[in-house]
Amino acid sequence: MSIAPAELTDRLGRWSAGRGPLYLLLAAQLRRLIDEGELPPGTALPPDRAFASALAVGRGTVVAAYEQLRVECRIIRRQGSGTRVAGPSRPEPRPTTGSPVFLHLLEPQDDDVILLACAAPASPPPILLSAYERALSQLATITSDIGYHPSGLWQLRRAVADHYTHRGLPTDPDQVLITNGGQQALSLLARAFVEPGGTVVVEAPTYPGALEAFREQTASLQTLPVGLDGFESAARAARGPDLAYLVSTHHNPTGAVLPSLLRRRLAVAAAHADVLLIDDEVLAHLAFPGQRIPPPVAAFGATVVSVGSLSKSVWGGLRIGWIRAARRVIDRLARLRAVHDLGGNLPAQLAAAYLLPRLEGLCQDIAADRQTRHDHLRAELARRLPQWQAPPVTGGQTLWVRLPHGDGDSFSQTALRHGVAVLPGSGLDASGGSKEFIRIHFLATPDTLSEAVHRLTTAWHAYGDGHDGGAPAPRSMAI
Repeated sequence: MSIAPAELTDRLGRWSAGRGPLYLLLAAQLRRLIDEGELPPGTALPPDRAFASALAVGRGTVVAAYEQLRVECRIIRRQGSGTRVAGPSRPEPRPTTGSPVFLHLLEPQDDDVILLACAAPASPPPILLSAYERALSQLATITSDIGYHPSGLWQLRRAVADHYTHRGLPTDPDQVLITNGGQQALSLLARAFVEPGGTVVVEAPTYPGALEAFREQTASLQTLPVGLDGFESAARAARGPDLAYLVSTHHNPTGAVLPSLLRRRLAVAAAHADVLLIDDEVLAHLAFPGQRIPPPVAAFGATVVSVGSLSKSVWGGLRIGWIRAARRVIDRLARLRAVHDLGGNLPAQLAAAYLLPRLEGLCQDIAADRQTRHDHLRAELARRLPQWQAPPVTGGQTLWVRLPHGDGDSFSQTALRHGVAVLPGSGLDASGGSKEFIRIHFLATPDTLSEAVHRLTTAWHAYGDGHDGGAPAPRSMAI
């Protein structure tokens, strides 16, 4: 299937009406058509020159836009065969794991598929039920509150502020904005501080949801190694970045923890360049027993913005996140948030206010069990797939696994056909790298992890033999 230049131009609408470089505006509109399914996988896109003529722009604009989408793995460009939307050109027996990866992971999957891609607690802990019972009793006493709190319930803002103060970062409640999860926090920051065509410095690899939030604002993503090595030079550039994004603790996906000295260097560099540095702390509390976590990056600099959430430490269905930043930043974000959302769910915020003072103890209670599952998964991989490299981590939820050959994109499709969903590394890397990696989590029970590795082993043998399109092997256990 192919689409004519004139037809595609019509579908783009007023694509050039925004601000920023034309190639980024064009890439943004094409990305939207791809992600919303208007340009299905396998669709042949117009040649560079013909498309440029239809758009009345230079060929370089089309080439640059196509290259941006190629790096994001949304299109495939091959010499002699043109440009196509990434993915199979005809329906597969199971859904794919193509971009945007973080959206696909939230869709329902077949019951017999073991999900090792999306890392989050599988069920709410008992303490959450107690928190909601307490919240409902508090709701019964409210008589003069209409329930709109655009910046968040003051009681919860105070709990978040006390949480940071306890960690060595003195914080007032008016330095806190409550959001509907960490993803909304990142989206608000991108909308508020990224100019169209502006630059955001990110790690390669990193959390894919952050990449999507920045791309939504037609940002140009500049990649640096994990830990933002080289950030000082990037921040001092003639036209410095609009934002920088970092996962400093139990990095997603590698599990790395940035030492205190490097945290200080990044915070000082950001302050000197007047660049907002986002420190994503959603995984910060998930250390294994005996592991000491350095202070928040924000403890070393006033231009650091901390983002947190209860989705990984408590439950993903509790849509409570927050932003901790300077008052001027919070004020700007609160005005923007009110335009899109007059306030979050009040019962959930009351429950979260009860949970925050107990969060450290809750995470400690489950730390040993998570380490046991981490060790079990690594042992099973070492026994059945010794060629795979799966370095240990000191916390978090995932392993960053390097395949000895092939690529994560094609192997993830093979694995899915054999009943396991894994996350290909390319979707987490804005530089176009990490193709030889996959990300898998270790939150499942030991029995489920053993069965998952069994299926991955079968898939790997099929993949290595070039039979990845065949039928899956029989399952030895129903999940």
